[in-house]
Formats: sequence, C-alpha cells, structure tokens
Amino acid sequence: MNAKFLISWLVMFVLFMAVGFAVHGGLLKADYEATGLMRSEAEQQQFFMWMILAHVFLAGAFTWIYLRGMEARAWLGQGLRFGLAVAFLTAIPYYLIYYCVQPLPGLLVAKQIVFDTIGLMIMGAVLAFLYRGKTA
Repeated sequence: MNAKFLISWLVMFVLFMAVGFAVHGGLLKADYEATGLMRSEAEQQQFFMWMILAHVFLAGAFTWIYLRGMEARAWLGQGLRFGLAVAFLTAIPYYLIYYCVQPLPGLLVAKQIVFDTIGLMIMGAVLAFLYRGKTA
C-alpha cells in the first residue's frame, strides 16, 4: 500500500459519498419518501457512522480491485468498463433482489439501477484517470 493508493482510496470515498448523496439523498429522495419504507432523517443520522464505514469499504475495495486488473489500454474505456462491471456485480443484482423482497415500485428500482450504474462508471473513469499510463 503506497501513498497513491491511499489518495485514490480517499478520492473514491469522497466520490462514493457524493454520488450516493446526489442520487439517494437528492434525485430519489421523493421516491423513497413515497414508499414509507425509509427511516426518518433523524433516525438516519443515528446510523450515519455505519454509512461512512460502508463507504470506506466500498472505496477501498473499488480501488484495490481496479489496481489488480489494470491493463495497458486506454484509461477512459478501461475505467468505464470497470464501473460497468462493478454495477453488474453489485448495484444491478442487489436492486433487483430488493425489488423481489421489498414492496418497491418498479420505476424506483429502474432509477436506482440507472443512476448507480452511471455513478459507478464515472467513478471508474476517475480512478482510471488517476492511474492512466500504468498497468497492474
């Protein structure tokens, strides 16, 4: 683990938090409130430390996995593909599973999938930019 890895992890943490807030705390807030399934904002604040910890894990794993599979290819395409692969591994199946077990509207699930996939692809591109010109 070197300084560049730690800086990249921090950058990814900030992006995961920012994208999560923009998507789930902004774009989808009204959709979530309409379901009646979410905790109140006051209750959410009591659990916020767990949210931070989850995003620390996400950012570290995202960075680490990318570094294990980097290839000598164009950084932008590689980053976008990586973000899409992570979406296929995480966001897409998880939201589909939640749809099966929670009474969520199909349109909300579609928005979650689309917005989080776009966010992951952007984060993949940023991470690839940070490591452009390098290979694993």
